[in-house]
Amino acid sequence: MFFSVLLTAVYWVSEAVPLGAAALVPAFLYPLFGVLKSSEVAAEYCKDTTLLLMGVICLAASIEKWNLHKRIALRMVMIAGAKPGMLVLGFMCCTVFLSMWLSNTSTTAMVMPIAEAVLQQLICTGLADCHDDSETVDAQEDESAVSSKDETLDKNQLELLYQNEQYVSKFYSSFQISDFVAIEIPNVKRVRARRDSQYPTKKDHMICKCLSLSITYAATIGGLITITGTSTNLIFAEQFNTRYPDAKVINFGTWFIFSFPIAIIMLVLTWLWLHFLFLGCNFRETCSLSKKRKTKREMMSERRIQEEYEKLGPISYPEVVTGVFFILMTLLWFTREPGFVPGWTSLFEKKGYRTDATVSVLLGFLLFLIPARRPFSSSCSSSCKKSDDDDDSDSDPLAPMITWKDFQRLMPWEIVILVGGGYALAAGCKVSGLSVWIGRQLEPMNGLPPWAVTLLACLLVSAVTEFASNPATLTVFLPILSALSETLLINPLHTLIPSTMCVSFGVMLPVGNPPNAIVFSYGHVKISDMVKAGFGVNLIGVAVVMLAITTWGVPLFNLTEFPAWAVARNVTGSL
Repeated sequence: MFFSVLLTAVYWVSEAVPLGAAALVPAFLYPLFGVLKSSEVAAEYCKDTTLLLMGVICLAASIEKWNLHKRIALRMVMIAGAKPGMLVLGFMCCTVFLSMWLSNTSTTAMVMPIAEAVLQQLICTGLADCHDDSETVDAQEDESAVSSKDETLDKNQLELLYQNEQYVSKFYSSFQISDFVAIEIPNVKRVRARRDSQYPTKKDHMICKCLSLSITYAATIGGLITITGTSTNLIFAEQFNTRYPDAKVINFGTWFIFSFPIAIIMLVLTWLWLHFLFLGCNFRETCSLSKKRKTKREMMSERRIQEEYEKLGPISYPEVVTGVFFILMTLLWFTREPGFVPGWTSLFEKKGYRTDATVSVLLGFLLFLIPARRPFSSSCSSSCKKSDDDDDSDSDPLAPMITWKDFQRLMPWEIVILVGGGYALAAGCKVSGLSVWIGRQLEPMNGLPPWAVTLLACLLVSAVTEFASNPATLTVFLPILSALSETLLINPLHTLIPSTMCVSFGVMLPVGNPPNAIVFSYGHVKISDMVKAGFGVNLIGVAVVMLAITTWGVPLFNLTEFPAWAVARNVTGSL
């Protein structure tokens, strides 16, 4: 069993083979080594969370198909205004909101083109009135001073930029992002133009850096809020419920209550950190909502955002249906088993049969049934536009909200297999007794207080996840941390929840997670910018998570005592 875990972990960390293929290693090693039967291993690859993810992807497909995400993003940016500080905060808020329900990668790929259009408007406006801006004159003088050097380095720069584009494309293919999100990778000429300092002023370049990085960080923060926000949350929930079936403490409501304050605090602190790093400390100038303080360029940017919003036209019938399903799914998740009052599951005779996946799959299935055309309407709304591959549905009055092709385009099957491989590893560790053996080796840590153990775990996973994928890192560490908690008689939630959140903080390098690579490909930021900004965000994240688990997390999950469900698991394991 130890060899199986080690081999799978090496494949995941090194990515010598695709992540999904490496997750299939237990499927053939367990039966060969006599750890589990083939049928028992196969059962681990499809769990309740797989159905939960499928239902959420159906809703995400409808949101993207009918441009509801674009309407939400543009509306929130219009409310925030075009002042640099408020513009960054507006984009961060809408990205956090979308990332709660969509994958972090999809959210970044959807929001970044909108932000790029705003930035291009800002750059073009600055170039148009460059003669009236003294900073622009200085920037042009600096550019002319280095133009002679650019001529000699032109060939080398193009080669480096080509290699960079090839690297980003290779990184995307390793995650198979192109299979389920549409990502626009800038061409070499556009990246080269930016790298040659073709910005009106240095301040404009800083705004581009700040806004670009804020989107990837906001996507990470939003993914923390809900169980379905990111794949690592789903991995934790399923492995925890499998290892401790009597716990009954982790559901959509309890996770949201714990993580929502974390996200709000992180959002504010991350915005302040990025503002200080790239825009300075003059918040009065960059965040004022007064119309008298708006410059010509800011008014032009607001006009561009307004034009983009008007292109969407009036809200369409499919957008209304998608919004209703979005709200209904959230309400049903919250009210299923809220804890402080009986949920709607109490209306049924048999208990424990209905989960969040039941709601998710039901509403997702209905999207394949409900027509996208308004009932009793002679023609489809002008805003009901299909993609090129759905032209045949324009003539069909009963065409559904989404098709199987829409669902399949967004469904991350590699993540499903990867999560299943994690479940298989957890089951093998339990059956073989490897988790108990690991726990005994960690007994020398008995003298450490619970908060110190949690802090060490958070720092360890946040460091490893900078170089390895988030799901793979968490899958490797969850069984180890569970065994450690049982050995030290610490509530397992005290270490598992913070570690699950900190594994998402791989924000310092383009290879840390796919959203980082998407933002990096637009050419506004360099790796040094990502390292400098990401290091601060990483520290903020670990600090806020530690604050949460030692304050409001204690009464919420009763962390002061070793729970009975963990005692039963510990006694069974030792036997």
